Amino acid sequence: MASKLTTSNRAGWLFAGPGFLLIATFIILPFFFAFGLSLTNQRLISPNPTEFVGLQNYSDMLSLAVIDLDPERDEAGDILRDDTGAIQYPRVRDITRSDDFPQYRGMREWFRWQSGDTARVVVASDVVFWKALTNTLLFVLIVAPTQAGLALCLALLINQKLRGINVFRAIYFMPVVVSIVVVSLLWRFIYDGDDGLLNNMLAFLTFGAFEGRDWLGNPDTALGAIMAMSIWQAVGFHMVIWLAGLQTISPTLYEAADIEGASAWQKFRYVTWPGLRNTAVLILIVITMQAFALFAQIDVMTNGGPLDSTQTLVFQAVERGYGRQDISGGSTISVILFLLVLTISLIQRWLTRER
Repeated sequence: MASKLTTSNRAGWLFAGPGFLLIATFIILPFFFAFGLSLTNQRLISPNPTEFVGLQNYSDMLSLAVIDLDPERDEAGDILRDDTGAIQYPRVRDITRSDDFPQYRGMREWFRWQSGDTARVVVASDVVFWKALTNTLLFVLIVAPTQAGLALCLALLINQKLRGINVFRAIYFMPVVVSIVVVSLLWRFIYDGDDGLLNNMLAFLTFGAFEGRDWLGNPDTALGAIMAMSIWQAVGFHMVIWLAGLQTISPTLYEAADIEGASAWQKFRYVTWPGLRNTAVLILIVITMQAFALFAQIDVMTNGGPLDSTQTLVFQAVERGYGRQDISGGSTISVILFLLVLTISLIQRWLTRER
């Protein structure tokens, strides 16, 4: 074995060496460096010496609790209600700041739901982090399958021998070669609430019945608007990968399917899709990693707002590490993100393994 690694494959190891060196320098070593910083209270600029705090940063960031709130009652035992008829509950702030409940000290309300007359409130030590984590996972769950499916449809459409088909390929791929910052600025003008192109188009199509809205200034639509833009911008890249996979499938398989009288759906199910298995694995992994790395769109279009509705893990890591000069906090988020992406990638690889 030693002779094979040092003699027969010497040229291969020499060619692969620079790649391994770059990966180790810019990926492996920074990860361990970030993990080391996450165990301290390091700040970017601080007169205080750095101290080792162990897993305290992870505990502060991941702590969650559920508080049950019973309705407030009057002297007769009747439930108190406000002017709108809603049940009045004790303030969560009074609990999280009380010495009687040290386990909730410093926590803030994230969200609540009703269970009969009882209100169950989820509190967290770092609400913004949990919002960023939720938004990131939601972005991945929606963008990854939608983008992959739309890219496959486009690849099937342009994988035909038609006159001028290369023009459509160039048009679909064009947004990919444009800088994501430029695309984000363009779509920010499209989503503008005062005189944006989207509002004007919808008003025109509905003959003025549609009332314009601030798509990026509304917490209910901001993240969805960024999802739509992200899908449009990157779908051409994944279309090219699907197209490369389609062109590796032998035409004789389709000829045999035609002889057997297979329908278009049967040819896709039994010929096209099995031939695209490895391509599908690659695309799912690539899209997932790109979706978790969502940053530029957020930074240019919303800056994490409104009301933290578009916070993401990468944006939070950069914002804390450099904006707030909290290197240890940014490093902690980076480590959590790395482990999350690694886990999901391994799960995807296991689900799509050869059987």
